Amino acid sequence: MKASKGKLILVRHAESEWNALGKWTGRTDVHLTEKGHRESAMLGQALQDLAIDLAYCSHQIRTLETLQGLLRAAGQEYIVPEHIAHLNERDYGDYTGLNKWDVLDKLGEDVFNKIRRSWDHPIPNGETLQMVGERAVPFYTGHIVPQLHAGKNVLVMSHGNTLRSLIKHIEDISDEGIADVEMPFGHILLYHVVHDGRLHHKERRIVDVVPPHA
Repeated sequence: MKASKGKLILVRHAESEWNALGKWTGRTDVHLTEKGHRESAMLGQALQDLAIDLAYCSHQIRTLETLQGLLRAAGQEYIVPEHIAHLNERDYGDYTGLNKWDVLDKLGEDVFNKIRRSWDHPIPNGETLQMVGERAVPFYTGHIVPQLHAGKNVLVMSHGNTLRSLIKHIEDISDEGIADVEMPFGHILLYHVVHDGRLHHKERRIVDVVPPHA
């Protein structure tokens, strides 16, 4: 099938204050650390060769701060980002604000990994990854895919879970297989897609950042 003329660029926000502390952040608004601001510039330097036409981010401030630093370093600070609720981080419900490693000690490795990685493990008063995909994927297929086929390069600055739900759809990953998929800090995914937004081919660029305690 014919690939889109435009590229989809998926980027995870840089280190936030709660990432550094190992806390589940969810919808809580926390800022980037100084390290996170430096990493944002490094992400932008890795994209200096690519003209960005459109940029979307979530409503959480950490994605906007990362995106602003990226665009500035890429020499494209004139791009005005759109804030999209569909791209918000997963709501971690009762786990929000808790230290991940304390939860690991309390609940055990099996449950802990299901909370973090599984497709449909329930979160008390929060969202499963499946629920995140149910809001993120329709925005992608309805608003982003047409832009890609119109030749636009579209940057999506979001969160690890939200991006995993998009990757699952784009790469047609099974419900079980998504548990093995991570969107690490410092990784940039660039996709060309076919008519329905599924993968044609992709490229990965890696910025050498030190992962936070998360």
